Amino acid sequence: MPLLVMKFGGTSVANIDRIRRAAKRVGVEVAKGYDVIVIVSAMAGRTNELVEWVEDISPLYDAREYDAVVSSGEVVTAGLMALTLQEMDVPARSWQGWQVPVLTTSAHSAARIDEIPTDNINAKFGEGMRVAVVAGFQGLSPEGRITTLGRGGSDTTAVAFAAAFGAERCDIYTDVDGVYTTDPRITDKARKLDRIAFEEMLELASLGAKVLQTRSVELAMRYNVKLRVLSSFEEQSDDAGTLVCAEEEIVESNVVNGIAYSRDEAKMTLISVADRPGIAAAIFMPLSEAGVNVDMIVQNISEEGRTDMTFSCPTNQVKRAEQALQEAKARGEINFHDLVADTNVAKVSAVGIGMRSQSGVAAQMFKTLSDEGINIKVIATSEIKISVLIDRKYMELAVQALHDAFELDKAA
Repeated sequence: MPLLVMKFGGTSVANIDRIRRAAKRVGVEVAKGYDVIVIVSAMAGRTNELVEWVEDISPLYDAREYDAVVSSGEVVTAGLMALTLQEMDVPARSWQGWQVPVLTTSAHSAARIDEIPTDNINAKFGEGMRVAVVAGFQGLSPEGRITTLGRGGSDTTAVAFAAAFGAERCDIYTDVDGVYTTDPRITDKARKLDRIAFEEMLELASLGAKVLQTRSVELAMRYNVKLRVLSSFEEQSDDAGTLVCAEEEIVESNVVNGIAYSRDEAKMTLISVADRPGIAAAIFMPLSEAGVNVDMIVQNISEEGRTDMTFSCPTNQVKRAEQALQEAKARGEINFHDLVADTNVAKVSAVGIGMRSQSGVAAQMFKTLSDEGINIKVIATSEIKISVLIDRKYMELAVQALHDAFELDKAA
């Protein structure tokens, strides 16, 4: 039979009533003739509660035991979903990551999926099972220990299963009814997109859009898995939600398709660094080793053998970045006069595959911000993205102004 993967996030399975609602959606697809693999998250708030328990007992916890505890939320949801489907006379059973098995690396709390053998689940489908309810977010290390995939890992689990089993589509059920041109909470002109290219979705996810986890979009693009983002709380039609697909499947698209933002950004500047070959590596290697996620980088023009180096990172990584750079300075690897952190900035980005063939997007973006009196601190670009760092107090104004300037309320 044709196969679907359906993933339900924490808000979609937050209580028994919502689990029943989700199970009914699964039942509709089974009635259409599909076998279904359901990927479930923990009930909303449960993972945070489990993390707090671990940290309360042991601030310097054993990562292997951390994974054993926090993965239990998905196990509970999977069992409850399977029971609900059985009460609906739908042949279903639950699967934990190790039972499939979902084979991962040994990086506890940040594992990556290596392989998903299909034999065990396919054998049960052959025996009459119609729904496999799989606990998302978790897997099995080479050492035989439970691992977790990091926050949002159930999205990655769902896409990986769709790729491994050759699913017709992977439906991601969440608390929004699709992917919007920007956050509807910031502007009521935000428009739901019927389709969006993998590359655009990947940029939006990495730039702050919370709809899909970045790794899940990377996987979908690599294996050409069609993703559909839908709401768990609205009645569905065949064309509901937003389809994330290959660029070739989109007939027409706006030059800019979305405005993304990230509120929790920091701008860090090393003042008066020795300008010599290898200085960039000397700065950014310690940051990498400290786990600092560096994004935008700007180096000023050298003067008398000295230069300034500016980069952005998440605000919660500023202390870690400061420590890594001061330690590198103490070791004599780098020399700088001062390190200045500005934690009152935000990143705003315009994203669209149409930028490849359309000039003037940067000029229009910069003029729009200028007209609103918004100063740009740092600029970074890629083939389909332009990002700027600005004062955080202007973030919502910038998003609204750019959404209007690029007429994103209008379809292509």
